Amino acid sequence: MLKLYIAEKPSLGRAIAAALPKPHKNHKTHIEAANGDVVSWCIGHILAQADPQDYDANLKKWSMETLPIVPEQWQLKPITRTRSQLTILRKLVKQADDIIHAGDPDREGQLLVDEVIDYFKVSQTKKANVKRLLISDLNLPAVKRSLKSLKNNQDFMPLSISALARSRADWLYGINLTRVCTLQGQKQGYNSVLSVGRVQTPVLGLVVRREQEIADFVSKPFYQVLAHLSIDKEKTSKTDCFTAKWQPSEVCQQYCDEEGRVLVKSLANNVVARIHEQVAVVESINTEPKQQNQPLPFNLSSLQIAAAKQFSMNAKLVLDVCQALYEKHKLITYPRSDCRYLPKEQLKQAATIINTLAAVNLPCGEQAKNADESIKSKAWNDKKITAHHAIVPTEKSPNNITLNSFEKNIYLLIVRQYLAQFYPVYRYQQTKLAVKIAGGLFTTSNKVEQQQGWKVLFPSRDKSTEEMSTLPELQQGQILHCQRGELVEKHTSPPESFTDATLLSAMTGIARFVSDNNIRKVLRDTDGLGTDATRAGIIDLLFNRNFLLRQGKKIIATEVGVALINALPLQATLPDMTAEWEASLTAISEKSASYLSFMQPLTCTVIDMVNGAGQQAFVGLPKVAFKPKKAKRKAYTKKTQTKKAS
Repeated sequence: MLKLYIAEKPSLGRAIAAALPKPHKNHKTHIEAANGDVVSWCIGHILAQADPQDYDANLKKWSMETLPIVPEQWQLKPITRTRSQLTILRKLVKQADDIIHAGDPDREGQLLVDEVIDYFKVSQTKKANVKRLLISDLNLPAVKRSLKSLKNNQDFMPLSISALARSRADWLYGINLTRVCTLQGQKQGYNSVLSVGRVQTPVLGLVVRREQEIADFVSKPFYQVLAHLSIDKEKTSKTDCFTAKWQPSEVCQQYCDEEGRVLVKSLANNVVARIHEQVAVVESINTEPKQQNQPLPFNLSSLQIAAAKQFSMNAKLVLDVCQALYEKHKLITYPRSDCRYLPKEQLKQAATIINTLAAVNLPCGEQAKNADESIKSKAWNDKKITAHHAIVPTEKSPNNITLNSFEKNIYLLIVRQYLAQFYPVYRYQQTKLAVKIAGGLFTTSNKVEQQQGWKVLFPSRDKSTEEMSTLPELQQGQILHCQRGELVEKHTSPPESFTDATLLSAMTGIARFVSDNNIRKVLRDTDGLGTDATRAGIIDLLFNRNFLLRQGKKIIATEVGVALINALPLQATLPDMTAEWEASLTAISEKSASYLSFMQPLTCTVIDMVNGAGQQAFVGLPKVAFKPKKAKRKAYTKKTQTKKAS
């Protein structure tokens, strides 16, 4: 009985082979184990969607007459550079009695191997018996554990179908909209490709609109009124005094903006005069215990956001560093994860991981020594786990591994987030106070820390000055004294330009940027533009195509990027439609939607958008195509090991 393991890439294949009986016969394209089992691999995607001209030679020439292009029967074709590996896999699949799918534990990894098996026209009986091997840790003990818990590959078909729908949707949208926009741009003298994508274009739209909001912004003054209060006229020590802020009544809302800020200075001055040396009455006082649970471990997007904020690392660099920590150093679990939860089974490794970290010559050593293995945070939740789990450290020690500064910074972020699960919750008492003065309502709040808990690991986190202010002991109905009112004049601020952190955050939680209320209602907090695995590449693509550029930490749109967004139909530039599609793709992976329910309306929409774009005048584009010089971008190599991450 020949068992064939098909890994996504050689590094994963070698990790699997290491757990199989020795001696091994190592070949360039596969590894034979002593028991006759064979491990081979793809090299990333070795099949690609066929090009338009593969369906019809006449489609090689771009013309309006041939649009839209909608394949009747979808085709895949071998990627030239990996054709030899595909040939070997074909031979091995034919010989194999049992096939074990060992793609990466995500949608793309599922599809990548499934489409190879389908391409070889494996019999239905053989296909039904394919097993699924899920590996998120390349260290030998973890691989051996995974080999003992093979699953039925059929259980993961919804993931594969979701990834297939995404791939075909991207092809339909990208091929058709790029061709029509490029052809329209050529009419205006712009002789270069105007790339349009299902995800990349709404992301560009976010940046263009943000910069337009900044350009159009006019700062306006607004006013706050503070009441300086004391227990009585005589007691004016610090412990007996505090301030409260006026809350405008319904009658005053006509003088406020949509955020409730007072815009009329005379109104605020009137309140200041009215409360001077007046009696104040405690309307309500409510004190209750509160707690803040441990922050969840990282998925890729949350890690990229944290690294951008703390170390100014862009999303692509963080992903590259994570891949090195996973594949080369084997210090972290699978990094392209969109999940922030952990399976309860993983708790069995917690003690070993914590003990390993406690002996590490890094800042996390002391953090690990103070961790309490008996604490079980809300991160351990099997119901939240699909094909993969959150990114956490492995049982391997980094002590004898040379990490460059990028790797060390990312590793320590991941470790700290993991160790936080073994620290107590953060506890505090929160008091909310409402006071009536001359008929007006004034409020304030404070919190008193009772247990620092996991926050001891995050000493740099800001504490709100207002919340941490102290209040004297008060009771409802108590009479106080308002010493004076204070007028505070502030000015509205423009929105800030996007940065790596805020653009990733916008893509991850896109619901707040969606304008259609009906679409917003169906989106969850986790629905976004693109996936955790693709967001870095999308942002990078927009820079490479000269649609975005950096000014310090700011990300802004170029002249070409602005012109493209202004020329496209509004529907193509807003995140609404794409966010809804992403939610549908997630629903397919969760078995609550079908392939056809997604693809049929999407195809109709693409046809309508092609017709709409064909009517647009693409003005504002440079007459001569801008040809950027190839950036001397430093690759992530050993040469960067001495470079400061910050």
